[in-house]
Amino acid sequence: QVQLVESGGGLVQAGGSLRLSCAASGSIFNIIDMRWYRQAPGKRRELVATITDTGSANYADSVKGRLTISRDNAHNMVYLQMNSLKAEDTAVYSCAAFSAIGAKLYWGQGTQVVVSS
Repeated sequence: QVQLVESGGGLVQAGGSLRLSCAASGSIFNIIDMRWYRQAPGKRRELVATITDTGSANYADSVKGRLTISRDNAHNMVYLQMNSLKAEDTAVYSCAAFSAIGAKLYWGQGTQVVVSS
């Protein structure tokens, strides 16, 4: 089992920045990659960014150049630095961990981000 707890969401003006954090605990040694998803009201959940256990990162086209995913393995943390935020970035952001055991995806509870225009 893997437990994930997000923090750092909130209200920010367009053009501003936020940093989301995700604390992982439990069977983290089996985690292959960490991900940030988001879901806006009335829209499908979107994979925003992924970082592998070796630090390789990938991003959705909609966030490239503005959002940066990083990880601190020593402290079992994953971050999402969000810059130049737009109103369309408003969503619930969820951290997820893909485990090699059972090829299972674990989820955090999500954190709300609201960008005012």
